[in-house]
Amino acid sequence: MSETSASVFNHIFHNRNLYPQVEITNAQKSINKILGYLNAGRLRKAVSTLFRFPELLPYSLYAHLFQICCSQRAIVEARKVESHLVTFSPTPPIFLLNRAIETYGKCGFLNDARELFEEMPQKDGGSWNAMITAYAQGGFPDEAFSLFLGMNKVGVYANKITFASILGSCAASFELNLSRQIHGHIMKYGFHRNVILCSSLVDVYGKCQVMSDARKMFNEIRYPNAITWNVIVRRYLDNGDGREAVLMFSRMLSAAIRPLNFTFSNALVACSSIYALKEGMQIHGVVTKLGFLENDVVSSSLINMYVKCGELYEGSRIFYELGSKDLVTWTSIVSGYAMSGKTLEARELFNEMPERNIISWNAMLAGYIDSSKWLEALDFLYLMLDETKSLDHVTLSLMLKLSAGLSDHEMGKQVHGYIYRYGFHFNLMVGNALLDMYGKCGNLNNARVWFGIMSTWRDKVSWNALLTSYARHQLSEQALAMFSEMQLETKPTTYTFGTLLAACANTSALYHGKQVHGYMIRHGIEIGTVLSTALLHMYSKCRCIGYAFQVLKGIPFRDVGLWNTIIFGCCHNRRAKEALELFGAMVEEGIKPNHVTFHGILVACVEEGLVEYGAQCFKSMMNEYSVLPQLEHYNCMIELYSRNGYMDELENFVKTMPIEPTISMLNIALDACKKHEYSKLGEWIMEKINEFNY
Repeated sequence: MSETSASVFNHIFHNRNLYPQVEITNAQKSINKILGYLNAGRLRKAVSTLFRFPELLPYSLYAHLFQICCSQRAIVEARKVESHLVTFSPTPPIFLLNRAIETYGKCGFLNDARELFEEMPQKDGGSWNAMITAYAQGGFPDEAFSLFLGMNKVGVYANKITFASILGSCAASFELNLSRQIHGHIMKYGFHRNVILCSSLVDVYGKCQVMSDARKMFNEIRYPNAITWNVIVRRYLDNGDGREAVLMFSRMLSAAIRPLNFTFSNALVACSSIYALKEGMQIHGVVTKLGFLENDVVSSSLINMYVKCGELYEGSRIFYELGSKDLVTWTSIVSGYAMSGKTLEARELFNEMPERNIISWNAMLAGYIDSSKWLEALDFLYLMLDETKSLDHVTLSLMLKLSAGLSDHEMGKQVHGYIYRYGFHFNLMVGNALLDMYGKCGNLNNARVWFGIMSTWRDKVSWNALLTSYARHQLSEQALAMFSEMQLETKPTTYTFGTLLAACANTSALYHGKQVHGYMIRHGIEIGTVLSTALLHMYSKCRCIGYAFQVLKGIPFRDVGLWNTIIFGCCHNRRAKEALELFGAMVEEGIKPNHVTFHGILVACVEEGLVEYGAQCFKSMMNEYSVLPQLEHYNCMIELYSRNGYMDELENFVKTMPIEPTISMLNIALDACKKHEYSKLGEWIMEKINEFNY
């Protein structure tokens, strides 16, 4: 390098005056300060700094501030940012005002969003989308629909965001017809291959309970993703088709799509609903393989599945093997034990819980109530009221159920007062529980008055509760009158017909029973096992066993409960021989008898005086069918031996019984001893009776 060139470079590097000094303006200082506050997570200070600056700053900064206000739901700061923007920019860019609308919507201040929307001198598709989305996500579907129609009127074309938002509103408000119209627009605008929109259509059809359309839409999606599969599984589950939900989950695995944690949970809940233990265990294997076992949502659903399917031990094993257990998991295992009738174990687990919420308390209380442990439930309720004040509609429904179980009308009225004071009286679940409580406590007048108050929000369950109350108090005519009124408002259910038939059976109202049967036939009501059993019971109790036999012949599949009903029906109508013949037919069909069946057979043996056959049946209970004899079976055998003078057999039976004979049994045997002058056994029985008196 020459001396000349070296001196030039030296001059350049050392003479700082060659570079002009850049003066940092006040605007740049404020921007730097605002960005510094934002980086430190101090949004309020950042917005206060903006608000104090008397000039317009770069639009990108406002957009950044709106984004942070939106994510943090900071409505006060969002209003300040908008105020500063419109003060120093009379015509701000449309995209910034759209961000402001989005922010107000996310914060839940829809009036602010709508006011800004209406004031905008110009709007683009983003403006309409922002406002429609705000209404849709805010739970105001009607307003979203109205804006959508307005958007079309002014000639603004909808895009994918618009359709996604409006479909969400359709799903929230079950707008099936509008959903079909939106579906048509999606096809028209060429969005029919968009997975998000197609998944939304599957969702909305499923929520509108048109699963045939939901499935058809699903099948048209070329490459459904994990969210799409989750939607179809969930919608089948919500529509009560657990089997199809499990099947779709299996197809998802076959398509090599990795399930979401919620998909696993939905599939496991579906297994619980249909008691599909085998499929649930297979899903358990996939959960373990893919590493979802530690996920709280999945593990809780897995525990519930095993519990509902009768595998409490396996559910407990999963619970204890979990590394960390959250509140949901704890509540699941407590609920599992409680609802399985193991309230002692459930309570021990409940006491060990590191934390509890209202769901945990409700689960334990429900366990006591469902096990009819009324006094334990009452004690637990007092503890619950001392420990927590956050009662919800489930708690109040359980309290009313407890009042009904205890037949404590006063307690029920106090709960009713609480319901009114705290605004729970419009809750349908609470309203139906209140109706049921008044009926079970025998206050039919209050039940009818409350039913009338519920006129604007009652449902099928409400009608059934009142019908059941009338039936329970043997007011079959009033129940049938209520049934006529019910048809003007809603469709009857299987439970409705079962209740009506029970009412007719209890009052031997054959004419009314035939009317109900005729109605079911005329209206094409599916007469499954439950209603068939109810019909058999009604005709048998009404001394019309011939009709009962006709019903029996038309039933393609007969379970043990149905056979038990007709066997007892024969006994009630003094047709014991036919009862025994039916027992033989039942065994030939491969139906395993239970303790109720053997009770009916022994009653028939007593009626016919078939001592040897009765003794044979009694022995076969344990030896052939592993049915443990109960009090009623021992009572029948004592009566069978006593009536027919089999005194030696009676003495041997009474003295070798594994349970203590009751006073009633001893009195039957004592009368036989007196009649047949069998003093030896008579003296022994007198000693036993004297022991009872002491």
